[in-house]
Amino acid sequence: MVTNLANLLTVSRILVIVPLVAFLYAEGNIARWLAWGLFTYACLTDFFDGYIARSMNQISNFGRFLDPVADKLLVAAVTFMLVSDGRISGLVVLPALVILMREILVSGLREYLADVKVRLPVSSLAKWKTLIQMIALGHLIIHNAGPAAYPTVLIGDIGVWIAALLTLITGYDYLEASKRHFDDENSFVGNSKTKVK
Repeated sequence: MVTNLANLLTVSRILVIVPLVAFLYAEGNIARWLAWGLFTYACLTDFFDGYIARSMNQISNFGRFLDPVADKLLVAAVTFMLVSDGRISGLVVLPALVILMREILVSGLREYLADVKVRLPVSSLAKWKTLIQMIALGHLIIHNAGPAAYPTVLIGDIGVWIAALLTLITGYDYLEASKRHFDDENSFVGNSKTKVK
């Protein structure tokens, strides 16, 4: 399952979350830049694992499952840490919450649709949302450790708001795309009884 390069990159994205969180917890500019370096690596693996899987014919069900899980773990861990130490604060907490809620919603949709053998493809707008979101979080990881003349925090805050707006749009799009696959109420209840609780 994890023997091909694409899946190894995806697994590594999950593994770097632990030291990344540790550096986010630590104090000092060096820790912030080290956290940024690990976050940047994780973001790059998000691009390259998919590219390698497609170009080298390494697409697998395991990879399809693990890739979005890795993305959501990364975003959730970084966002929680940035909120906890005040690098995301004030009104910016609201769009950050919207982003996290959307991630949970889409995960639920994907799980449900997987039960009925339907894939929920990633839209182009969702890819832009992810890019802007990662750029914003990267800036907020650095925060005031960046050059004084560079508006690191402002760029990060604006990026989170833009990502949240795109999050609402893409979340609605996913809901609309999923509607036709929803079973009727009786079928849904019948299927739900077979789930392990």
